Amino acid sequence: MVEQRVSSRPKIAVFSGPTATIPNTEPLITSNKAREKYGLPIRRNPGGSAMRFDALRPQRIAAPVTIYIEQLSAHPLERDSAELYAPPDGYIDSSGVFHKERQGPGDVPVSEVVLRPQDGLYPLPYMGRQVNGQAWEGDGTGPSASAEQCRQPFYPEASRLFEEIDRLGIGDDGVTCLLSSNADFDFYRAAPSGGYKKGLAEAERMDMGQGDIPPETLGEEFFPYRPGYLRREPPMAVLARLTNIVQRAMASRQYAGAIWLEGSPFVEETSYWLNLLIDTEVPIVGNASQRPHGSVSNDGDRNIIDSVDYIISRIWADGNGRNCVGGVVIQDEQIFTARDVQKGDARPGGYVATGGHGGIVGTMGQPGPPALTFKTVKRHTFTSEVNMTHLPESTTGTRRVGGRNTKVAVRIRDEHGDLVATAIPKVTIVKHARYLPEDSSGDPAAEVDILARIEKNLQEAPLAGFVAEGSAPFGSMSNSVDAALKRAMLSGMPVVKVGRGNAEGPVDPQRDPLAIAGSNLTSTKARLLLMACLMKFGSLPPAANPENPTQAEIEAVKAKMAEYKEVFETH
Repeated sequence: MVEQRVSSRPKIAVFSGPTATIPNTEPLITSNKAREKYGLPIRRNPGGSAMRFDALRPQRIAAPVTIYIEQLSAHPLERDSAELYAPPDGYIDSSGVFHKERQGPGDVPVSEVVLRPQDGLYPLPYMGRQVNGQAWEGDGTGPSASAEQCRQPFYPEASRLFEEIDRLGIGDDGVTCLLSSNADFDFYRAAPSGGYKKGLAEAERMDMGQGDIPPETLGEEFFPYRPGYLRREPPMAVLARLTNIVQRAMASRQYAGAIWLEGSPFVEETSYWLNLLIDTEVPIVGNASQRPHGSVSNDGDRNIIDSVDYIISRIWADGNGRNCVGGVVIQDEQIFTARDVQKGDARPGGYVATGGHGGIVGTMGQPGPPALTFKTVKRHTFTSEVNMTHLPESTTGTRRVGGRNTKVAVRIRDEHGDLVATAIPKVTIVKHARYLPEDSSGDPAAEVDILARIEKNLQEAPLAGFVAEGSAPFGSMSNSVDAALKRAMLSGMPVVKVGRGNAEGPVDPQRDPLAIAGSNLTSTKARLLLMACLMKFGSLPPAANPENPTQAEIEAVKAKMAEYKEVFETH
């Protein structure tokens, strides 16, 4: 049963992930207002004329200011209903002076309003310039500028993103506060896209309570993709770190749900990993965006609003108040299961369900409220057999010691229950295509890449395995690849077979007795499930001579693989 909370107002945890477009903004370009003020060349259209408008960027005013808004200028047909409006606050004469009463026929009726700093963000011209006085024309001081000469377009966590959506996003009823009207939020920097290169004191932060932030390093604490030459991918150890951050937050039981923000090509992977690893009874929702925040037709803002609506709707709850749907990804008003979602194209609406058996389990309205149409039968989150609660403190791996493949202990969790950075297994994806084999002999020696990976794993990765992406849906590989992968299995490394691409049928579990059938998972999803299984079950028992195993050694491998197979059939 989900623990009752003191407050009836839901609170949602929001986690920032790597290379994410959803908290990414277009470059801050110096406005023509600033260029005119400082005598800089103005920005022009391709034809040479001055640009009609400046881009307005959300910013804070520093002092109260009184402005006058031309009455009936918010819509071209307001004047058509002028008789329905109250009289103006006054008039602006031809010299720009405000009067309570009309002074002449050319006076403009206006509304008088005082803007204050506490009102929040306002769309305003961007006045920033470079230290040398020149205008900003992109993220950096110039083309191919170094990291030190570039500004960061990614938000360090999602609080500013949520503030801008709340302030500037307009709902169907014509009002704002689409997020804060429904829930409170805590923001976590699990593996963010933007970082504090100079550090940040706790007192400077909007989300108080998480302590000071020391100076952060690109590619270690934060992972951007713009400018493109500064792109950094998170290493394996970051997966352990983000898992620990999410699990600790959700174990507090203070949240009605969680939102995970990541880059659109990879949100499908981390969302499935969290679906497998995080022991929680409330939903974890993945969100991404095909277009940067603030750009034309940005889809990310709506995805976040829909995720909040999904969490507070509780359509995911069973009779005991627990999440019966598992982790999901909400994109373009569709609810995908984390297991089955995949990015198919770089456009809004570009997500597809994989596996040919469902995957889209509901919609986010339009019209109507959020609604589920299916519920998954696969195990997830608090029912997962490989979640953090079920992982051991240590397991058994395999290493090459003194020329022999030997069982070794591998630490999985530390004294606090967190994943250790070195616990994440090394799982390699091998793809098959016709006309690929160099010869038809089936000799494993032809697969030099697989054999080299086996040797490197035995030296450096005691928990390791392979996913073989073969024919659809059987997972068939060439004879030489199968022979090389058999050597991997007899060296302690389990092999999972899946169909290539977005296969619509499950792999036959009886087809290859020395491999794990990957059901209808894609190779990327099968890789994640195999990684989780390796941490729970450890490696397969290695044969003394993988090239010439005994029948007893083969049977021992099959017996151990049965544990893996059960999880792959149910997750």
